[in-house]
Amino acid sequence: MSWCIGRTEALSDTLAARRKALAKLRGLEAVEDPESLVVPILIDAILMAESYRGARHEITFLPELTRSVDALIRELNAVEKANEWAEGVTLG
Repeated sequence: MSWCIGRTEALSDTLAARRKALAKLRGLEAVEDPESLVVPILIDAILMAESYRGARHEITFLPELTRSVDALIRELNAVEKANEWAEGVTLG
């Protein structure tokens, strides 16, 4: 199952996008050492928010934030896939 919140969805229906993200984050309970994935994202998000405060320049560390988010999503997708396979094994 692929997962994505597109820019249009994030900007036009932020509540639905937030719900979708929260549903995905529920998989963190099954990830080994979730803090190692989440803490760097939180730090980058704080820096991003602070850099936007009163500034009109490009955020230089956006690529790092993107990589951190991508790593988190990969881990959560792996957890989902493992759960799907486990359910298939027990049902089959």
